[in-house]
Formats: sequence, C-alpha cells, structure tokens
Amino acid sequence: MNLFQCSAVFSLTISLVWCGIKDFHEHFEQIGETQSIHPRGLLRNETLHITNSSSEFHQENTVTKDLSIEEDDVEDYLDFDKIASEDDDYIDIIDIIPEAISHFEQGNILELFRGKTRIQRLNILNADFGFDLYRSIRDHVNFSDNILLAPVGISTAMAMVSLGLRDRTQEEVLGVLGFEDFMNTSSKYDFMTIHNLFHKLTHRLFRRNFGYTLRSVNDLYIQRQFSILNEFKDNMKKYYFAEAQLVDFSDPTFITHANQRIVKLTKGLIKEALVNIHPDTLMMILNCLYFKGTWENKFPVQMTHKQTFRLNEKETVKVPMMKTKASFLATEDNELDCRVLQLPYVGNISMLIVLPYKLSGMKILENQLTPQVVERWQKSMTNRTREVVLPRFKLEKSYDLIEHLKTMGIIELFTQDGNYSGISEERITINKFNHQGTITVNEEGTEAASVTSVSFMPLSAQIRFVIDHPFLFLVYEHRTSCLLFMGKVANPTKS
Repeated sequence: MNLFQCSAVFSLTISLVWCGIKDFHEHFEQIGETQSIHPRGLLRNETLHITNSSSEFHQENTVTKDLSIEEDDVEDYLDFDKIASEDDDYIDIIDIIPEAISHFEQGNILELFRGKTRIQRLNILNADFGFDLYRSIRDHVNFSDNILLAPVGISTAMAMVSLGLRDRTQEEVLGVLGFEDFMNTSSKYDFMTIHNLFHKLTHRLFRRNFGYTLRSVNDLYIQRQFSILNEFKDNMKKYYFAEAQLVDFSDPTFITHANQRIVKLTKGLIKEALVNIHPDTLMMILNCLYFKGTWENKFPVQMTHKQTFRLNEKETVKVPMMKTKASFLATEDNELDCRVLQLPYVGNISMLIVLPYKLSGMKILENQLTPQVVERWQKSMTNRTREVVLPRFKLEKSYDLIEHLKTMGIIELFTQDGNYSGISEERITINKFNHQGTITVNEEGTEAASVTSVSFMPLSAQIRFVIDHPFLFLVYEHRTSCLLFMGKVANPTKS
C-alpha cells in the first residue's frame, strides 16, 4: 500500500490575560487507547445550531474530542448529505467584482468566484493567503531549505482569533486574509458568513467515507482565573468546536499532557509540538491537522532505486526514487517554464507536482504562484499514460509565524495596541503563533478570468515525468477546492 501522510499543528498563545469551562485534568483523562472521537458531519442547514443541541450530541459530533488511535478508520459516519440539503453547493450571484485590488498582482482574484460555491470561494482566498505566507517564509530561509505549510489550518486559526478582534485590529486580519473583499462581493455575505463557512468546511473535509483519513482538532486552553466573554467562548465552540479547558500553563505537566494528546491525534508524526510555554500565558489556541492518503496509482516497492537528484547546478545527491506507470493528468506552462503533474489519491484529493524546467527557475515560479495560475493548470491538463519517477521524502518543519504575518500587514494584532475587546475586558496580546508540520511521501504505507495570457500545450511528445530536481507540491481536496498542504522539496535527503 502506498501512503502519503501529512500533519500539522498550530499553536497560538495569548499572554497577559480567559475563564474556564472544562477542567484540564478531566479533559486529558478522557484520552485513552479505546476512546474515539467522532468528527461527524454536523447538519449543513444553517437553521440548525450546535448550541441548541444536547451536550451528549455535541460530544459525539465535535472535532475537539479525542481521536481514536486504533479504531478510527472503521467508525461509521453520519450521512449528512441525507440529513440536510447541500445549501452551500449552490452558486451565489456576485453583486460586484471590484475592478482592481492592489493586493493581487495576477489580476483580480475575485474573478475566480464566478461559477464557484461559497466554500470554494473561501478556499480560493485561503490558498492565496497561503501562497503569500509561503513567499514570506521563503524570503527568510535559505534557498536550499525545504518548506512545508498547511494553509487551511493557518487560515482557520486566524479566523478563530478574529472572532474576538475589533476595529483596526480586526480589519487588518480580515484584509490580509482576503475576507473583506469576500464580504464585498455579495449582499448576502457578512462577517459571520466567514465563520459559518469554516464551520461547514470542517464537516465537508473531515469525514472518512472518501477513502482517505483527514482529521482536524481545535483546542482552546485558558489559564485559570482569566475571564473571557461568554459570546467569544460560545462562538468558538459553535463555529470551531473549540471547547474551553482550564489549565495552569506554569505547570510542566501541561506540556507533557498536551504533547501526548498531539502524538495521538497525529498518529505519532508530531511528538514535541509544545516545548516552552511562558508562565504568563493566558490562552492557547491549538489546531491539529492530519491527513493520510493512498495513491490511486501505486509505486511498486521493487521499482524504487537510488538515483541522482540535482540540488543545484553543481551539487547532486543520491535518493530513493519511486517509479510507476499509469494514466496521469499533466500540463506544461511555457510562460512559467514548468511542468505540472497531478498524482491522485483514493478519494477526491490529489497532489500537484510543479517542476520548473531550469534549476534557476524556482524563484520565478514561486513569485508567480496564485490561485489563478493553479486553476489554469488544472483546466489545461491532458490525460495519458506516463512513467512517473518521484523521490521519497519526509519533511518536518516548525515556524513562528508572527514576523511573517507582520510583513503581510497584520501588525496591530501583535502589539499592546491590539483590540481584543471581543475576547476579554482585560488587556491582552498574542506572544506566539507557532506552526509545526510533518509530511511523509513514500510507497510503503508504514505510516503515514482574464489575467496575463499564458500558452499551454499538451505533453503529447513527453511520456516520462522525472522529478529529479527541486519542485513544489500542492495537496488539494477538489470538491471544496481546499489547499490542505503545500511546500517545496529542495533536498529530499533532508527534513
């Protein structure tokens, strides 16, 4: 069996000021080898609210409760397609598409909204934000470093925080994430539309009847004696299933128990998500994302052999290269001088491999990467039998995102002037926004509208797709157009 595995953890800590609901020790006592979480589909009908449900119902449907480690792949799921109508699959009329938005260089991204569902529109913006964040990280690491991000997880964490922001602090976050532009495109959209769509996206993605495993868990930890507003607490639970839990951040056992929980949730892929927690921390938002998928076209283990991977014009390394031959979608972009291959997983998820022709072409490709470009690639792909050669790789990355978010325009959020009055009456600030991710790609399964005109041509004369130098990868769930993970493999021998 050929598996792709990826997981990510985002921790956001707020210091200098939350009131609890659930005792920390009680929370962790629930974790056991035989206890399972049921991240099941909540009703899509917006007239049904989780806050009106019984506590037992919430416990059975929340994505915050503990995941089963041994039995989660055989649990049944509610067929919520039969329970509620697909009220987010219709296409809203776009009232207005602004002629120009300075933030985007590849034309007006909102043009992509035409013909898309509301959830797909949200994910277009999530992807665009992710590409910008990727470029910021790229500019602050060595060119030879691998990169790994989970854009939807980061956007979700930022949206969770925005629930409690006000005035300019909130405007900066909504602006950089693209949510202000989203709300301006239709008279039917407002601020809470965003949170409703994140709520529904969770239930579209994190269910297990598509042949893959995709999990998301949001946790909200609060320092004892810290008072938060009930509205914020209720909205975090209602839209993001983050049930507040009382903790003592100065107690070293907190880190131990929290890391044990993350180990379980990520099937052991992330072992030390939390290392040091400042004793003055008042609140922590933790988002975990885990994906395991099986290749639709398997890479036979016996076909894997060490081959040369070119790091740059002068250096090479020997790496295990997997090989398979099957029908694959692919295209080539003459404008960006690259080739694009789609490797499907069982279900409706695939990995796009973006390979520049020239070793020197990576930076240009990274600078031009936008949702518009990805959509053009997908629309231009042709299907034919190809031999694919792909290196086996595993990446492990950790970033503090605060400085990157500042360079993108989210500034006031991380200062003493940040307006958190929707969270607490006390003065607080965010002191850490950490992202840690792991991805394993192998063949063993041991676990884990008008823009610049671009010419495309089918790969009619090319039947081999050999990924033997640095490349980008994008993991998409196609039904929702959700960019789950993305990154760069500059050197597959390093993490």
